[in-house]
Amino acid sequence: MSSLKREEIICLFDVDGTLTMPRQKILPSTEEFILTQLKPRATIGLVGGSDLRKIAEQMGGEDVITKFDYVFAENGLVAYKNAQLIGKMNIQKHIGEENLQKFINYALGYMSKLTLPVKRGTFIEFRDGLVNVCPVGRSCSQSERDQFAAYDKEHNIRENFVQDLKQQFPDLGLVFTIGGQISIDVFPKGWDKTFALRFVGSDGFKEIHFFGDKTAPGGNDHEIYEDSRTIGHTVTSPQDTIAQLKALFHL
Repeated sequence: MSSLKREEIICLFDVDGTLTMPRQKILPSTEEFILTQLKPRATIGLVGGSDLRKIAEQMGGEDVITKFDYVFAENGLVAYKNAQLIGKMNIQKHIGEENLQKFINYALGYMSKLTLPVKRGTFIEFRDGLVNVCPVGRSCSQSERDQFAAYDKEHNIRENFVQDLKQQFPDLGLVFTIGGQISIDVFPKGWDKTFALRFVGSDGFKEIHFFGDKTAPGGNDHEIYEDSRTIGHTVTSPQDTIAQLKALFHL
């Protein structure tokens, strides 16, 4: 590891599967390592697909925006630096209500024809910067999440859904990415996690490291992982993230 100062190097982290298990709270040991061992050595930031409320739930409370130097919710479309809101985008204004309703109506129709192990509620979640589409329903329990994730792995439910959406909406300028265990994030082209780099890119960092688990094409970490401005690291779990950080920073 080069002997860069803290203000010259930043580590950006996905949340689900990277610092926490999917939709679970960060383990005290993981948080302690990030805040007490890594933070003195590098600037730290989160880049999550979820809204700030969900990120705060997983990261131990609303003071997450003070613990981390940067917090980018909704792929960076809601951005905080040193606990101050520095940017916010709105998908409804961007693509228009008529187009938004066409998309939502179609997605609900598609999901109504799926037969899954279980179905619960909240199939569409509207956020500031993206629409989250969830075939199983976001109100499912953790065991039902795990059940859907296993079923999806075998039957490619989300992958097939994404291919269909691409065919149905080629002209809205939307991107469809598989995120977490159960859902698909939908947002305007360019509003993926690379959006967060607009804020850190001008802050003088010599190295921008990104850690994520969904880095393959179609995953919601892929674009920022392969971006020429970042040094990408694929991880398989929070434990793997810590192991890679220890190796990188000789901790």
